[in-house]
Amino acid sequence: MNSTIQAVTNRIIARSKITRNAYLKKIEQAMSKKVARASLSCSNLAHGFAACCSSDKDDLKNILKSNIGIISSYNDMLSAHRPYEFYTEQIKKELREVGAIGQMAGGVPAMCDGVTQGEPGMEISLMSRDIISMSVAIALSHNMFDGALYLGICDKIVPGLFVGSMAFGHLPAIFIPAGPMPSGLSNKEKVRIRQLYSEGKATREDLLESESASYHTSGTCTFYGTANSNQMVIELMGLHLPGAAFVHPETTLRFELTNAAARQITRLTEQSGNYMPVGKMVDERVIVNGLVALLATGGSTNLTMHLVAMAKAAGIIINWDDISDLSEVVPLLCKIYPNGPADINYFQAAGGTSVLIRELLAGGLLHEDVETVVGRGLSRYTKEPILENGKLIYRDGPLKSLDDKVIASFDKPFNSHGGLKVMSGNLGRAVMKTSAIEPDHQIIEAPAVVFNSQYDLDADFKAGKLDKNCVVVVRYQGPKAIGMPELHKLITPLGVLQDRGYKVALLTDGRLSGASGKVPAAIHVTPEAYIGGLLNKVQDGDIIRVNGQSGEMTLLVDPKELATRIPEKFNLTDSYHGFGRELFSVIRENLASAEEGAVSF
Repeated sequence: MNSTIQAVTNRIIARSKITRNAYLKKIEQAMSKKVARASLSCSNLAHGFAACCSSDKDDLKNILKSNIGIISSYNDMLSAHRPYEFYTEQIKKELREVGAIGQMAGGVPAMCDGVTQGEPGMEISLMSRDIISMSVAIALSHNMFDGALYLGICDKIVPGLFVGSMAFGHLPAIFIPAGPMPSGLSNKEKVRIRQLYSEGKATREDLLESESASYHTSGTCTFYGTANSNQMVIELMGLHLPGAAFVHPETTLRFELTNAAARQITRLTEQSGNYMPVGKMVDERVIVNGLVALLATGGSTNLTMHLVAMAKAAGIIINWDDISDLSEVVPLLCKIYPNGPADINYFQAAGGTSVLIRELLAGGLLHEDVETVVGRGLSRYTKEPILENGKLIYRDGPLKSLDDKVIASFDKPFNSHGGLKVMSGNLGRAVMKTSAIEPDHQIIEAPAVVFNSQYDLDADFKAGKLDKNCVVVVRYQGPKAIGMPELHKLITPLGVLQDRGYKVALLTDGRLSGASGKVPAAIHVTPEAYIGGLLNKVQDGDIIRVNGQSGEMTLLVDPKELATRIPEKFNLTDSYHGFGRELFSVIRENLASAEEGAVSF
């Protein structure tokens, strides 16, 4: 085991001793009740199965048969969640065949940042994660279940489902993905058209045709954003079936993997004699494995918040120092767009998670001796699923990458450190996704151009006011200010400026997600401007140094002058009303900082 990985794990265990023990005690108390339907009154139980068919009613009266709660993010508007439409009946059928019962316990909301990007709805996006967790709690509160299956894919959905599952950590759990859509228009071509449009060199019709050819059918978007980062992390945490993350929807293999997950959950319930509650399965080592997965693949910056929140829900305390120290020893082993030209489907074809896990285990960078949903030992995940005569079997995955330009070996990584960098300086702390940024663009020292709203930048860009070396500051975007929206629309104009030969960087207390591109962006700045962070004293023309290699983020203004400056106040009232935002005021006011997971609990 790598000594740094072990040292970080040990300090997380020590730091979390009190909270983890309290969490384990809580789920043990719930376990002592055995989630038994027999403990419900006859009236309660009758309500719980009133709508079931007669055979399911008889089975639910029999406490020796497991009842599995199904939590789904299905909706038919969003491509990633559209495939879940028929999963519930499929799972119920499979459960009946192995002597168990399934009930659709509840649905959770699933919104898409790709649709709300740059719109008012984006300002409730991050907060939807906590709503999803609460929705899980409502669904499972009936105490009818012996295990749970979680159907979700994208940005806030999987972290929200995970937090909810930890609240019911006495139940076994398996996460069921639906897979990415087949590859459409290349990501490189899509970005080219976006940049042409931002410069007025392509029409809206050209842009819509390009976007429609990129996002063209059911399944997750194929770039390596938060959705696919979620699937990567969850699989390396042992909460999927091996090899389940990136199999296409509506294929026979995907169908059989879903059936297998339904069967497997019954092998983990208390009735099975092999009881494995998810709250015990997910320990400090599993959380570290998730962090390593994120770093080794150059995954989404959103996970630097989500994993903090997810760990907290299990009584485990992690922070950005842990991520920073792990990043020093975890090499970058993957180049998936925007970190490289290949999309997630090509990653899968090059060997996928089985090769990645094999390389990380060989380098001593993962805890192997952990519990997973298929048994003890992460090495089980070096196998891959295939169909043989129509039946699902597992075989050994490739011994090495089938394309070392997409998945590198531990001995010859793309970079000696992870794809994320924790930034620090007098402006506070931030995160930068460095895996997609060329080294000569990672260091910039230039005058600030300050915006208090993301919507103001486009006008200045079109007027040519940004045609210069500059550090663009977009503030009052943090959790407590307006819910920390993604600001990905900023990347296209900044990318154009970089292509024109200017040195540019972005500095913000907002988010950019896993779609962060070639422009250096120090994001999640904490403390945020709204609650007194130094960002609120930055003025146009101030020199700022951003160094993605050393992790420096410094406002080069004399401290005596800064002391005399009065923080600029910005009226955020317009962000508190309309498009449902007024309903989220209690959550927004109670959100922690980005480094603390931006959680309200």
